[in-house]
Amino acid sequence: MKSKSKFSVLNKIILFLNIIAVSALLISESATYICPENYWILAIFGLGFPVLVCMNILFVIYWFIMNKKRFFLISFIAILLGANTLLGFVQYNFKTKFPATHTPVKIMCYNVRLFDLYNWWHNLETRSKMFNLLTDESADICCFQEFFNSERGAFHNIDTLTQFLAAKNVHVEYTVNLRGTDHWGIATFSKYPIVHKGKLEFVGRTFNNSCIFTDIKINDDTIRVYNIHLQSINFLKRDYSFMDSLIVKDKDEEIEGSKRILWLLKKAYIKRAKQTDMVAEHIRNSPYPVVVCGDFNDPASSYAYHLLSRNLKDAFCETGRGFGGTYIGNSIPSFRIDYIFHDKKFKAYEYTTIRKRYSDHRPITCLLDLHPE
Repeated sequence: MKSKSKFSVLNKIILFLNIIAVSALLISESATYICPENYWILAIFGLGFPVLVCMNILFVIYWFIMNKKRFFLISFIAILLGANTLLGFVQYNFKTKFPATHTPVKIMCYNVRLFDLYNWWHNLETRSKMFNLLTDESADICCFQEFFNSERGAFHNIDTLTQFLAAKNVHVEYTVNLRGTDHWGIATFSKYPIVHKGKLEFVGRTFNNSCIFTDIKINDDTIRVYNIHLQSINFLKRDYSFMDSLIVKDKDEEIEGSKRILWLLKKAYIKRAKQTDMVAEHIRNSPYPVVVCGDFNDPASSYAYHLLSRNLKDAFCETGRGFGGTYIGNSIPSFRIDYIFHDKKFKAYEYTTIRKRYSDHRPITCLLDLHPE
């Protein structure tokens, strides 16, 4: 009787923890649908979605082993409610080759981190490796975020890229210009003719965050390609150092560090929500079928992902495999925050996350069939 009583107390404690975990998971799932402009704290829960799913899976396993079917359903139902969000994190599609009778359009999305301008990873050496990668991939349409071009010195990237890329038609827009020669922004390169160019102006001060749209003529079709870089969190080196430190000796330092992290997240989520609403509205009114590429700085459990993918297909979900993480930061998990979406009229094949560490993002590619049977 004594051991049975102890066991019952243990189960009560585990049930209490289970309820907390389920509540947190349901809140994180709601973050996908609720604009963080007014409820930014929900977006923080959204960041924890993968961890919360794993925690709840452990509770499912525990209650299953204990043969407690009623308690087993608590986490199981919560996980099922977030199944669509979970599929944005992990996929296992069987390999399918592009139809031999059709002509593919190869799309690449890549945050190039200024081609290592500030020598994070050996400057010109890294830039040369990135150029070799782009040559090998030979994409028809390349969407670059954190693009840099200088009209002096070694980093005249537009001139260099158009020399060896098949995609020689360029749409570039800059958010920062210095000395009349150095430019930071976003760029789309196309093998096919560009018939119209446009830019969405984000409200407020942003650095390197922008959205451009490019109308591209492919044989008898015209498609609109959106190239998006949503608001960055802008963590500084000290913020990464703080997050890397699991133990902070100074209590005041711990409080101030935590406050700063929350403040940066809040500011980024509010700005990103406004940008997302603007871009989503523009996409809805596009006169042409769209392809959406970009660095959203948000995972698949976010408001930005949900809104921008609405009525479109996610190439990763359609034909990707594994976890598909694209961010290579040290302190933040390797979430998938770079995306290729496309009109439902098209079909994607051979989605690939390229495992190269030349930027703090991995490039992604896919083949699009504009006229699937």
